[in-house]
Amino acid sequence: MTHKGKGKDKESEVEQLREEVATLKGVINDLNKSYYASNFSQDLIVQGKAGFPKHGIPASHAKTIIRDYHNMDSNEYLNTSSYVNVVFEPEEMEVAQLGMSINIADQTVYPVTFKIHDHVVNMMAHLWNCPSNEVFESTGVHAGAGTVGSTEACLLAGLALKFRWRRWFMKKHGLSKAEVVNEPANIVLSSMYQAAWEKLFKYMDIEPRLVKPSYKTMTLDVAEAEKHIDEHTIGVVCILGNHYSGHYDPVHEVNDMIERVNKEKGLQVGIHVDAASGGFIAPFQEEMKDVPWDFRLPNVLSISTSGHKFGESVCGTGWVVWREKKDLSEHVAISVSYLGGNADSYTLNFSRPASGIMVQFYKILRLGMEGYRSKVDNQMNTSRLIREGLENMTFKGKKRFIILDQGDEGCLPVVAAMLNPELNLPYDDIDLQHAISDEHWYVSGYRMQYHCPSTENLVSLFNDITSDQTMFRIVVKSNLTMEMGQSLVGVIGRSLDWLDQHLDSEHSTPLPDRPSFKRRKTYLGNMEPSKESTLPTGMRLAPLVRAFMGLNVRRKELDHGHQAC
Repeated sequence: MTHKGKGKDKESEVEQLREEVATLKGVINDLNKSYYASNFSQDLIVQGKAGFPKHGIPASHAKTIIRDYHNMDSNEYLNTSSYVNVVFEPEEMEVAQLGMSINIADQTVYPVTFKIHDHVVNMMAHLWNCPSNEVFESTGVHAGAGTVGSTEACLLAGLALKFRWRRWFMKKHGLSKAEVVNEPANIVLSSMYQAAWEKLFKYMDIEPRLVKPSYKTMTLDVAEAEKHIDEHTIGVVCILGNHYSGHYDPVHEVNDMIERVNKEKGLQVGIHVDAASGGFIAPFQEEMKDVPWDFRLPNVLSISTSGHKFGESVCGTGWVVWREKKDLSEHVAISVSYLGGNADSYTLNFSRPASGIMVQFYKILRLGMEGYRSKVDNQMNTSRLIREGLENMTFKGKKRFIILDQGDEGCLPVVAAMLNPELNLPYDDIDLQHAISDEHWYVSGYRMQYHCPSTENLVSLFNDITSDQTMFRIVVKSNLTMEMGQSLVGVIGRSLDWLDQHLDSEHSTPLPDRPSFKRRKTYLGNMEPSKESTLPTGMRLAPLVRAFMGLNVRRKELDHGHQAC
């Protein structure tokens, strides 16, 4: 019995080995095949439920899989919703690859690479007119840091303001460190803030005191901002180029107001300029030369920007510069010694590749002041072309669009508009966005509302228009040439014609004539909308169009503001 049992075990083991050999032969055979002729192409990897793979695959197959997934996305070059740069020269790609193997946090091992970081910090400080001080004179480096996008830069700036305020509040009221932590801090800014600031409110326990602007101006109301300032205010945030319409907040007017309030009330409120987009635009605009918004204003304590937006660097690049280290950046610096030496770290994140810093350095060297100026001029010219194209569109003798952006000067290269409410159209700007995407262009459409960080309720973004009103925005990045801009205007015109022809204003019923519409309807199933509706004209179509077009995935993000840009 024992002998027979051992024989069966051996036979089972042999059979198992045969199966494994057969499997390995199949794998080896697949490795030598074209990817599309192999079994690998039949696997559902991302969309399936596969776990960690047991076997590896050839590098070419891995690249093909990722490339195929990328091809199913929107075309990044036609994405005018995002501010993030998508244009890279071959040499620039090589520089980015070089930085992938360098941990910029390890300053003692890579001191020369970190010098590049310091060079860029100094370049940004110079661009923003940061004054010299004792620390700069002794170290040769301004107080600042490269960050992971402008979100980290905003968080660092906000923390520095909070700790600066705590020190001042402790001294004023004779409190201990244990006592002052119970004192609530607040920060004043426009309701048009970017998502980075919501993280500051939530993560750093800072109360936002939001000022709703008019949709006609889309800038911070200085008088209203003043009403929110008290002795618990750590600072006022001025946005140099809000992501909705590209307007610049009047930083110089805020500076004058704060100068007066600080003297009258014995406060020490300062300004942080969130120049996520404008930090690489305003310095190169001729009309902004005599309009101080940066460190030329005495109450501007810090400025942040996204290098990966109009700075033209790779995604994940940001910068923050403080007026000085004392009582500002010193509050967020920590000393790091375990990597083989002593060095200060200013960032929330620690280990990260040097790619963003290197690419930023490359772009500054490559373009210089004149190159950036020419680039900005080109972007503003393309913006003007698109804006004029929209202004010239009419429907039944009336203007198609209400232009919401600043125009041709003193703002970002952004075109913002909304369909004319007087036309009482059976579709909205978000429906137009989806129709435009049928020709592969992507614009950003959303409602004029946001989630209030204090209540989590949806509230109006502005003080003088309903939160149900929609708008859309086109970001003119450097790759959006005049010819591409003209093409986009044509696409918008054709999309409007299609919406007019296929949407009945009485019944709000889309007609399934368009080829792409037929394909999407087949995918979604035969979903016939009711011809009866109790919703007001101009509202009832939106859900139906989105349902039929099958593009409802990001509706929540698009309807509401403060999406990532």
